[in-house]
Amino acid sequence: MFFQRLLGKSPTPGADPGAGALATPVARRADALLRRLEWTVLRRLDGLLQGDHRTLMRGSGLDLADLREYQHHDDVRHIDWNVTARLQTPHVRVFTEDREMAAWFLLDLSPSVDFGSGEQRKSQVLLDFTAVLARLIGRHGNRVGAVLYGSRGQPVVDAVLPARGGRTQVLRLMQMVLQPPAVRPGANRQDGVTQLADLLRTAVHTVRQRGTVFVVSDFISEPGWEKPLGELARRHDVVAVRLLDPLELDLPDLGLIPIRDAETGEQLMVDTHDAGFRQRFARIAAQREAQLRESLARAGVDTLELATDDDLAEAVLRFIDLRKRRLREARNGLATRHVPTQLPTRDRRSLTTHREGARA
Repeated sequence: MFFQRLLGKSPTPGADPGAGALATPVARRADALLRRLEWTVLRRLDGLLQGDHRTLMRGSGLDLADLREYQHHDDVRHIDWNVTARLQTPHVRVFTEDREMAAWFLLDLSPSVDFGSGEQRKSQVLLDFTAVLARLIGRHGNRVGAVLYGSRGQPVVDAVLPARGGRTQVLRLMQMVLQPPAVRPGANRQDGVTQLADLLRTAVHTVRQRGTVFVVSDFISEPGWEKPLGELARRHDVVAVRLLDPLELDLPDLGLIPIRDAETGEQLMVDTHDAGFRQRFARIAAQREAQLRESLARAGVDTLELATDDDLAEAVLRFIDLRKRRLREARNGLATRHVPTQLPTRDRRSLTTHREGARA
């Protein structure tokens, strides 16, 4: 496995988050974190996303579906005056109404996600993104649910949160991420690497109503997840939210250091002072990047890349802008439904991406 899995720490199992308002330290921590995100991130997104939710997800409200000639029973408020003036015949707008949506978060909480080379880990990025999007969706009367994988340090799906609305639901979800339920007495512990396919297969059978599905993971997993991801994308609007750390792409000169696989426990010493070793690491990382992006493109999902040193609000806004542009092009016949959307990352990672494209 790659270096990004090797220095992470396993999540600490805790007690059942429980339902009660702010009865536990974890509940108070979740509430404080959500208040901070509402103040620092949601306020920045609020004015910029009004009326644009369908550019990021299948949202509520009315969506323009077609134009047709005016009939006597039509509402005059739906007349499109620009088209009427151009064609010299009254035309009305026909809308498709979606009264509510359900958004699901498939959260990969395996040990490899609990890694970060800077001030925050990928697990913190996962929690912040999930809290912001869930709160943003839930405030408009929609419902959010979640499927958690590996939250107890075991490679299994260990929790399903049914879709509901409201701020309390967001807090409940955050508590489950911060302190997952304890392992049941007598349960067999399963050791091994991440099997992301198990999470996706569970979602195929769990998420019945059409909606938006966010797969939040670093996609460090055993092969075989591409097919269930494609099955999920054929029914839902799927967004792959990929978590990454700068150290996963470029290994600095740190000298002789011990590294440990967070999932298998395997340990070894590596000499990062060796330039040849760092070059081989960068080459393997670039190959994995190319293979991962190709797999996501084949599955027909849009991709949002979130690095541990990214600004969350700016990343979400860039992603929304790119999806709006792609959807406009698709309506004009300039793009197909499943064109992968990759977020522009910071200069260092952008150079890596461009080099991969040049070699391809």
